[in-house]
Amino acid sequence: MSNSAATRAGRPAIPAALPPPPGPATGPGTGGRRALLLAAGVVLLALNLRPALVAVSPLADTIRADSGMSAASVSLLTALPLLCFGLLAPLAPRIGRLLGTERALLATMALICAGTALRMLDSVAALFAGTVVIGAGIAVANVLLPGLIKRDFPTRTGLMTGLYSMSLFGGAALAAGVTLPVRQAGDMTWRTTLACWGALALVALLVWLPQVRSRGRSAAATARAATHPVRGLWRSPLAWQVTAYMGLQSLGYYAAAAWLPTLLTDAGTSPANAGWMLSFSSLLGITGSFLAPVVAGRRIGTGTLAVLGAVLCGLGLTGLLVAPVAGAYLWMVLLGLGQGVAISLALLFILHRAPDARHTAQLSSMAQCLGYTLAATGPAVLGAIHDASHTWTLPLIVLLVLLIPQIAAGLGASRPLHVAGRP
Repeated sequence: MSNSAATRAGRPAIPAALPPPPGPATGPGTGGRRALLLAAGVVLLALNLRPALVAVSPLADTIRADSGMSAASVSLLTALPLLCFGLLAPLAPRIGRLLGTERALLATMALICAGTALRMLDSVAALFAGTVVIGAGIAVANVLLPGLIKRDFPTRTGLMTGLYSMSLFGGAALAAGVTLPVRQAGDMTWRTTLACWGALALVALLVWLPQVRSRGRSAAATARAATHPVRGLWRSPLAWQVTAYMGLQSLGYYAAAAWLPTLLTDAGTSPANAGWMLSFSSLLGITGSFLAPVVAGRRIGTGTLAVLGAVLCGLGLTGLLVAPVAGAYLWMVLLGLGQGVAISLALLFILHRAPDARHTAQLSSMAQCLGYTLAATGPAVLGAIHDASHTWTLPLIVLLVLLIPQIAAGLGASRPLHVAGRP
């Protein structure tokens, strides 16, 4: 029975083996000056997908003291965007079909600008509303950008994934490292400081605007065809392995990011140094996130990289368990590199396991819908385990144990196959 016939019969189709490597890219934006402008636009878009959210953490104590909010309420400012990432991801391909990919991505930057402006209002309700608006913009961009890379850089997916994931880590590290210094240097309120990150989104919007103008109405028609719904994807075991890898590595990253400064402070590190350690780890993540997709398939297989990323994270977590202060810099190096490798592989799996831009958008939607919804539970679950055990030993052991299914999912997603799914 053929693959399509099997799918029509109600059984998951067998993933198709990868075709021969594509020839030179001939799509839009694949050569010359326009390719450079498009790549710069992708980098700037990706650079905006974390700062408006990460900037809340360094200001959390100030926000709590000034607004009178509880610690749980302040923590929602970081949990809500993750829920937006997961819950709104299924809508992103539909938005891409309605507006066209370029226009939809332009709209995401407009939403981030609007959300940061809304958070300037002297109202707790406006603060949360602005955070949801920002999360909605980022959720759509998270899903659509991999599809655009697959469509416009089919022969350079490794390099572009490296630049994309490097920009994600770079934006997070930038926000974690400079938010407080910027506030102190400008003697600004925390609301104004948060709003400053809207300027970066405005720059990305202006740089991306020519992409919308140059493609015109025909681009919208092309985008609608490229993101036409794919049926049967949720019955593909390979798609579920890609999704599991995305979810598990995201859970580990956000859980560690949420509690790492507190863990180090409880171990005897000063609060300022503990915050710096988190930023330092993100800086190392930039290196891992760029190199992994560039070397994947050339010198090192993606399965090997999936194991390597988990091992690096495992060594860092074990170090925090045994000697959190004495070897803190070494543990941050290992953890940052491992997390960088993992996030870039999660994005690369979406690109490599999808045969075209249409499947990429749908697989990206599935992986991020379930993956980020799972990740949103990580900080709360780890916090509850810590409260119950009154120690960081058990939470760290849980993160270590979760690396085992992460490796299994990574090895499964590394198979040189395409996801099942029929148009």
